[in-house]
Amino acid sequence: MSYPVTSQPQAMQNYACTSQWHSEITDCCEDMGICLCGAFLPCVLACRVAQEFGECCCVPFVGGGMLALRTAMRERFHIPGSICNDCLSLTICGPCTLCQMARELKARNC
Repeated sequence: MSYPVTSQPQAMQNYACTSQWHSEITDCCEDMGICLCGAFLPCVLACRVAQEFGECCCVPFVGGGMLALRTAMRERFHIPGSICNDCLSLTICGPCTLCQMARELKARNC
C-alpha cells in the first residue's frame, strides 16, 4: 500500500560562511612586531606565516608560493577575493600583504 504525498521535499539552503580580513593591507602599524619583522626580515616572517598556516617553511621561496599561500588562506577562512587580487596585492606591496597575512593568523589564533 502506498501513501499519498502530502508535502514536497524542501531544498537545503547552503549559505557559504564568509568573513573579511581582520585588518587591511595598509594597517601595518597595527602590530609593530609584525610590521618591523615584515620590513626588515620579510623572509623570516614569510617562513613563520607558512609554518603557522601548516605548510612547509620553504613554500614562500618556491615560485608562486606566497600567492598560493595567500589564496589558500582566503579559501580556508572564507574571505572573498580572487587570485588576481592576491597577485596584485603581493606584486604592488608584498611586505604589507605579508604583514596582513601574519596579522590574520594571529587574530584567528592559528
